[in-house]
Amino acid sequence: MKRFAGFFKKELIHIIRDPRTLIILFGMPFVQILLFGYAITNEVKNARIAILDNSKDEVSFKLIDKILSSGYFTMSEYLQTSAEIDHAFKQGEVKLAVVIPERLSEKLKRNELVQIQLISDATDPNTGNTLINYTSAIIRDFEFSRSENLRPVLINPEIKMRYNPGLKSVYLFIPGIISVILMLVSTMMTSISLTREKELGTMEVLLASPMKPAQVIISKVIPYLFLAFGNALLILALGYIVFDVPVKGSLTLLLFESLLFIAVALSLGILISTKTDSQQVALMISLFALMLPTIILSGFIFPVENMPVILQIISNIIPAKWFIVIVKGIMLKGIGIAELWKETLILVGFIFVLIIASVKNYKVRLE
Repeated sequence: MKRFAGFFKKELIHIIRDPRTLIILFGMPFVQILLFGYAITNEVKNARIAILDNSKDEVSFKLIDKILSSGYFTMSEYLQTSAEIDHAFKQGEVKLAVVIPERLSEKLKRNELVQIQLISDATDPNTGNTLINYTSAIIRDFEFSRSENLRPVLINPEIKMRYNPGLKSVYLFIPGIISVILMLVSTMMTSISLTREKELGTMEVLLASPMKPAQVIISKVIPYLFLAFGNALLILALGYIVFDVPVKGSLTLLLFESLLFIAVALSLGILISTKTDSQQVALMISLFALMLPTIILSGFIFPVENMPVILQIISNIIPAKWFIVIVKGIMLKGIGIAELWKETLILVGFIFVLIIASVKNYKVRLE
């Protein structure tokens, strides 16, 4: 028993002294609990909406106040014309538009049936359907609260699902899957490129070569860039042929944005490879450290707007978040670079930051 106790004590001390083991034992479960607890939710909070009030009377003001006081919605803007609805959706500023008809109060007094339009951005069908259900319930409650002598219901929501009228879930998953696959596969491919050189003993040849660090990094990225781009073409073709997911916008722009995102993922993989000494560690980092954030914090499945503020801030450093906005915008909304310039510049910024960090870290290893 003394020998057993001695070996037990020795192993326990080794575990306590190894920070990597402690991170795996306690850090990963802690992070996963926080992510799953706060990010994974089907509830809708503070969804941005736009309201076109053509009536502007006492009843319409009370209805708007009831919608906004529910806690589910945040006012994004008051619209002046119907043409502004499409612009607001394409800019990604709102998830739901409420259109109140003219002379609402007057029509209700004459017991006329009133149609209130609820227009939802259904590129995310689950969120779009939930917003419609919430708003419809609020309108029904408003109507019942003002009804007298059990008179018939006069306010009837007219529902429109923009960009995905059939509420096909594949419209949500295909853009997200493109982002996740390109991020994980591209990062893993390049993360082992430099570490393979180290394991094979050929890294010294690179270090002694007259090539500059930037040339070595770029030469590592370009072959995988073409391979990953072929992968992107295959995914897009399967989405269109098998699942009938449309590409309403410019296919050329979509392919260009895909190249940018692939370059981001490859640059991240190169940075990982400069920080690690074995292919196994590089693969573990690129797979396990990137999978959860990419899937959960990118808006692929769960809306970022519903997450706590700290997770919304963290999500801004997830490249897939911006690429998913681009893919949905081009494929489902048919928008162009005029609406997507900000997300495009962010991807370009990621490329420069990651390449510069990789080159600097390569120089440190060289010295």
